Amino acid sequence: QVQLVESGGGLGQPGGSLRLSCTASGSIFKIIEMGWYRQAPGKQRESVAIHHLVGITNYADSVKGRFTISRDNTKNTATLQMDSLLSEDTAAYFCYAKVVPSGAIRHYEYWGQGTQVTVSS
Repeated sequence: QVQLVESGGGLGQPGGSLRLSCTASGSIFKIIEMGWYRQAPGKQRESVAIHHLVGITNYADSVKGRFTISRDNTKNTATLQMDSLLSEDTAAYFCYAKVVPSGAIRHYEYWGQGTQVTVSS
């Protein structure tokens, strides 16, 4: 089994910064993708930033230039640095990983429990 544990988040001010971290643990052979989704009240869950194993990153248009995702493959950790925060960034943020577990022949998708980010003055 694979678990994703998130940390960070909380209350941030408009124009300020917050950082989210996610660590994957368990029987992991390979992490193909790792990143973050978010869901605001009354809205669908959306992709925020994804880091692919080969180093390619994808960002939602709404966060490009403000958010930066990084990954430490040796520690199975992904970090989302959120700068120039906007009130529209308020949402529950979920860590996501596409993982090939040890002994498996295919990948599976895993989710963290979510962490709240609130941007308000």
